[in-house]
Amino acid sequence: IRHRKGTQDAKRGKIFTKIIKEITVSARISGGEIESNPRLRQAVANAKSNNMPNQNIERAIKKGTGELEGNTYEEFSYEGYGPGGVAIMIDTITNNRNRTVADIRHLLSKYGGNLGEKGSVSWLFVKKGEIIIEKNAYNDESAFESAINHGADDFIINDNFYGITTDQAILMQVQEGLEDEGYKIYSSEINMIPKSLKKLSGNSVQNALNLLKELDDHDDITHVYTNFDYDY
Repeated sequence: IRHRKGTQDAKRGKIFTKIIKEITVSARISGGEIESNPRLRQAVANAKSNNMPNQNIERAIKKGTGELEGNTYEEFSYEGYGPGGVAIMIDTITNNRNRTVADIRHLLSKYGGNLGEKGSVSWLFVKKGEIIIEKNAYNDESAFESAINHGADDFIINDNFYGITTDQAILMQVQEGLEDEGYKIYSSEINMIPKSLKKLSGNSVQNALNLLKELDDHDDITHVYTNFDYDY
C-alpha cells in the first residue's frame, strides 16, 4: 500500500487518463447504467474521489456505450519477474496490444527481469478489496472499529493513512459505510494482495523501485502488483 500510494501521488497528472479508460471499458462490457454495473460504479466512485469533473465521467461512459466515438480499448494482464526474482502482475487497458506488451517486456528486461507465462506468478496473490483513507484527524481506534463493523478483513495503521482490506464482493459496501460515517476515501480498488513478501537488499531494491515507477507511469498500465519488500 505504501508503494502504491506514493506512486499515485507522483502521477496525479496521468491518473485521469487511466480512470477514463477504466470507465470506458466498464461501460462497454456491462452497459452504462451505474447502479446495475458494479465495476462501472466502482470506477465512477474512484473518479469522484480524485475530483474528476462529472462531464468527463459522462463522456467516458458514452464512449464506452458507443454514444460517442472514441478509441476501442481492450484489457490484458501479464505476469513476470523483476529484480531479485520478485513477482509482478500487470493489468493493462490499451488500443494497441503489440505496443503495450513490447514496452512491458523492454522495461522488465531493462531491470533484470522477464515476462512470464500466464499463471507463473498469479498463484502467489489473492484478490481483495483495498481502501486507503488519509488519517487527517481521525481517531485510530474509532476508524478500526468502523472498518471492522462494516465488514473489513484487516486494518493497517500508517503514519499518514489507514489501509483497509475487504472481501472483493463487499468492497463498495464497506466504502459506502465508511463514507456515511464521514471518512474521506483516498482510493478504493480491487487489488491482488501477495500471500507473502520477498525482501530485497542492495542494488536490487533501487532497481525494483525504478522498475515499478516506470511501469506505474506507463499510460496503458492500470495496475501493478508485486510481492516486493525491503527495509524502509
